[in-house]
Amino acid sequence: MRERGCVASLLVVAVQASREIVIDAPPEAILEALADVGSAPSWSPVHKRAEVVDSYPDGRPHHVKVTIKVSGIIDTEVLEYHWGPDWVVWDADKTLQQHAQHVEYTLQRETEDRTRVRFEITLEPSAPIPEFLVNRARKKVLYAATEGLRRRVMDGVRSDRST
Repeated sequence: MRERGCVASLLVVAVQASREIVIDAPPEAILEALADVGSAPSWSPVHKRAEVVDSYPDGRPHHVKVTIKVSGIIDTEVLEYHWGPDWVVWDADKTLQQHAQHVEYTLQRETEDRTRVRFEITLEPSAPIPEFLVNRARKKVLYAATEGLRRRVMDGVRSDRST
């Protein structure tokens, strides 16, 4: 029998989420936008600060320090990026708020100027989190990672076409 005012269910296990969208731009433009990590706070409401710590010889970020805020939880993470011709992956070091984080963007060209983008995230919280907060955070992160990215890419594509 449930008691009145029962506490919300808590989640401690790894949280996974993914979303797929199509962006009217070539994969190269999308990877370029993702490589411009310093601009992330301008298109991703969960990113409050992003700073490249070091880069690969081709100029793409290798380690990045970010401060994020999701559903009232603030965390500073060091991310290690790995790049491929049509993908980018990053993993976060352990922080106060999480044991681990793994993110993947996979790009699939559909036409010359149209790309299917798949975003996947796995996060292992360091403490139990109420399920309603997990669901709220999942929506915010998926929206920022896909629709925010789409806006950033399309702004860049429009700027390139006007010059």
